[in-house]
Amino acid sequence: MRYLMTTRPSDTAPDEKLYAEMGRFIEELTAAGSLLATGGLEPGGVLVRSAGEEITVTDGPFAEAKEAVAGFALIEVRSKEEAIELARRFRRIVGDGESVIQQVYGP
Repeated sequence: MRYLMTTRPSDTAPDEKLYAEMGRFIEELTAAGSLLATGGLEPGGVLVRSAGEEITVTDGPFAEAKEAVAGFALIEVRSKEEAIELARRFRRIVGDGESVIQQVYGP
């Protein structure tokens, strides 16, 4: 089962300890074959919206930047519970904030 874990921005600035712990966590998941992809996302982005025949394009940043996605990890695990446990471990490393886990369907 594949899951996409997204993380919202945090007010906490990363330090050397965070980078070291996250590096070990990423190495562990990569070696286990669980981590398929990870990355950070630009804060602004572009919103493409369609309504009927009209398609509008709006450049960010947007008013609700706290709700934006700051980063992601695509993982492959045996169960939803395992995905939740990996998210718990991630949150313990990075501290306060929010992450969302969604199952990825398809090939």
